Amino acid sequence: MTTTTTTPDVTVTVIVFNDAERLPRAVESLRAQTHANIEIIISDDHSTDDTPTVARRLEAQDERVRYLRLPENSGGCSAPRNRAVEIARAPYLMFLDSDDELPPRAVELLLAAHREREVDFTMGAVRRVRVDNGRRSTWMPHLVTERRTVEGIEKDPRLLFEHLSTSKMYARSFLDRHDLRFPEGIHYEDQLFSAQAYCLATAFTIIPDPVYVWYIDPFAAAASASISNQRHKVQNVADRVKVQRMIDDFLVESGHAGLREDKDFKFLKHDFRMYAGDLPYRDEEWMRSFAEIMNPYLDTLADGAYARLPRPERVVLGLLRDGRLADAQLAARGLGDKVAPRQVTADASGVPYWGDEVPATDRARRELDLSDLELDTRPFPSAQFRHEITELKRERGAALTLSIRTYDPGLRLPVGPQRASLLLSPGNRRMTVPFRLDPVSPGLFEGTVRLDLAAAPVPLQGFEGLRHPQIRLQQQGLAHSGVLLAPLDFPAVTARIEYRSGATPHDVTIEPEGRNPGRLQIRWRPVGVTAKVIRPVIKKVARPKIRKAAKLLSSVLR
Repeated sequence: MTTTTTTPDVTVTVIVFNDAERLPRAVESLRAQTHANIEIIISDDHSTDDTPTVARRLEAQDERVRYLRLPENSGGCSAPRNRAVEIARAPYLMFLDSDDELPPRAVELLLAAHREREVDFTMGAVRRVRVDNGRRSTWMPHLVTERRTVEGIEKDPRLLFEHLSTSKMYARSFLDRHDLRFPEGIHYEDQLFSAQAYCLATAFTIIPDPVYVWYIDPFAAAASASISNQRHKVQNVADRVKVQRMIDDFLVESGHAGLREDKDFKFLKHDFRMYAGDLPYRDEEWMRSFAEIMNPYLDTLADGAYARLPRPERVVLGLLRDGRLADAQLAARGLGDKVAPRQVTADASGVPYWGDEVPATDRARRELDLSDLELDTRPFPSAQFRHEITELKRERGAALTLSIRTYDPGLRLPVGPQRASLLLSPGNRRMTVPFRLDPVSPGLFEGTVRLDLAAAPVPLQGFEGLRHPQIRLQQQGLAHSGVLLAPLDFPAVTARIEYRSGATPHDVTIEPEGRNPGRLQIRWRPVGVTAKVIRPVIKKVARPKIRKAAKLLSSVLR
């Protein structure tokens, strides 16, 4: 067992519920901290799986570990955190979820920042890791690029976007002085707790070092998905709006009403945006319920917050607030991917608006005005088009025939047939399939392209992953590439492709993306000798001579 002093420097609470499998990993990340004088409290929200057995075993292995089991399940994160705070012995407190980890120096670095200058809390960077593909990124990187001490949230209201309680180390005296605890009985408790902490803190220090590892599982089963991944539930919308109203009330009560526009912008840009990308996949009943919950709250937000949003996001919000729910779903497809509307309508003065009519109200005209998109004047490589698959037919083997409709609301393409190409790159080499788009009416073109996936240039070592075909258009020596939107609900099709006469076989699946923006998605999975022999061998190849030999072999087999 590890020997500790009487009073630990830092208490780290690990909250857990029915997570016996991942709890040891979280606790081990604490036992491995470079600053060893810590207290570890496992706060169990009355798990019904093997968590109690695992937690007691961990407690027996290290005297720094204490196990706390709640008498009944609270259904959230707040109660297990608050109960742990009640028994914590250290002057500084941190929180960890059982499915995440702390980097080895997290405690050392955050505690050093406290000791360097007396502040109410310290915070650092959060490293996000995708469980499905291992990709790493930093959460809100622009907020943690440099070491600095912020004397009041008004000095940098952008920090309201970083609402995680787990990326911070709090002075116990600060929490007690303001009786600051996690709100119980609600979801999105971090957002309220963090807003209160930011507003109540006299000063807090930010360090650029990673202090938290956040594992993201976008494809988790519904029963185990995080609250943020349960956006398909109407109650989830109601919970999020409820917390926003509580934050608004707190801002007024605490004398921080001046932060309202910044907080509203954060809600629109982050919270609402998370729902917006999912709107095309919701049914009419869900959309009606969503509007009934969301619109009354949207009407309370500052006009300045809307004005700070990109135009495509303002369009979705404007259509939703006007009750044009089907149009809002259509506008939400392709958010962030520069996908044009199907149609624009100009008023008598030439101002273009989203859709097939000029809006009736001042607010709608303000939100649906597309002038700033410059659809008819922006450089061709950055022009906006909309490419949709209207029909998808499977042919023999792994071939597809796609009927494509291209919308050109800015009338950028000349009258007459257009040369187009479908682009696909399962590896380092690109596959280009030319086809023709014929004019149907001003701003509307249609064409057909045959895509044979057996001809795709898969690397020698095979390819495992996703690709989304793009459409390329050319005009006067300039090229434009755009995403290809698929039907939202066609059945997935899987075919076995014997690449290189069976030397590198793959299973290839054609499916709709299933999430914003809803592109055509193609998934490759190596099988047989590709998975069992070739890929393991190629991964071990590191010397230049062997890489050169592998390239030669690839050209022979091609």
